[in-house]
Amino acid sequence: MDKTRNKFLDLSASILRQAVPQMSALGIPVTPENYAVWYQYFLGQDLALVSAIEALLSNKVEFNTDVCLGLYNNFVLNKAPEVLENVQLETIMLINSLLSRIGQLSQGSESFQTSIESFGKQLQQDNDPEALHGLVKQVLADVDKVLSDHDLIRDSLRSMREELDHLQNEINELSVISVTDKLTGLHNRRAYEDEVARQLAQDEHKCCLLVIDIDWFKHFNDTWGHNAGDKVLVYVAHNLKMGVKGDDFVARYGGEEFVILLKDTSAANACLVAESLRERIAHKTLKLGKDQVDLGKITVSIGVAELRRHEEPEALFERADKALFQAKKSGRNLIKLARD
Repeated sequence: MDKTRNKFLDLSASILRQAVPQMSALGIPVTPENYAVWYQYFLGQDLALVSAIEALLSNKVEFNTDVCLGLYNNFVLNKAPEVLENVQLETIMLINSLLSRIGQLSQGSESFQTSIESFGKQLQQDNDPEALHGLVKQVLADVDKVLSDHDLIRDSLRSMREELDHLQNEINELSVISVTDKLTGLHNRRAYEDEVARQLAQDEHKCCLLVIDIDWFKHFNDTWGHNAGDKVLVYVAHNLKMGVKGDDFVARYGGEEFVILLKDTSAANACLVAESLRERIAHKTLKLGKDQVDLGKITVSIGVAELRRHEEPEALFERADKALFQAKKSGRNLIKLARD
């Protein structure tokens, strides 16, 4: 067990010595996200990631924020559950190692107790000075061994505590990463799929789904660049989050599309909420950067669907998505309710 654990630690240290200088040479900030990408690169198991980075290096592409974020999203973020599983496995190994060492400590104490009992019996049976000298020498050796074992175990447990703290931090971070959209801070599609499954499993109360799409989103990226597109996404996400109740569920589904689960809400009330959100987002124009470039008015189209009894998540989403399509087709900046 120790050999396996030490192998993990040696590998991690080796990758650290390679990754950080390379990142520094390329001007890449050593953030947890960026380090995760380069850790996987030097680990060499994800051939697609290795190939992508090699192509970027050979073409002398600058590793700016967008490039780094793209690598993280494409090759690390989607694999967060698998990475989390690996971290959990390493934690199990450490716990097993801990139990083993505690067992060693107990065995050492039992051995020492046996030695002392034997020493007491021999003292009563043998008064020869040379024999007594040998017994005392043996007991001193046993004492030294116990103290040495305790020191080693104490140092080992201290090191293990540090490893467990580090792994716990990784688990916490990966748990958050796996269900959070990095750009907007909202829940992501994975979190939505988990939540909608929980809602549908209850099947006892009213629930409505809103599918929201930013109108003419491609125009912002094509005209002013991805920074403009990112600002529009963050603006819409913020207004969606602020425009619903605390227990309603808001997520970025993907690209410029968002979803909201309105709990204990009828179709009529869901339409009122959707209209309020549409007006809230279209209320003001958005400006970009220190030059205050006018991005114009931001609008969204929204499809609304009320949950049916025993309905599957895919069917609910499909109905709301079709209503969204009708809103787009009818001129955008509209809401549409899915009809039977």
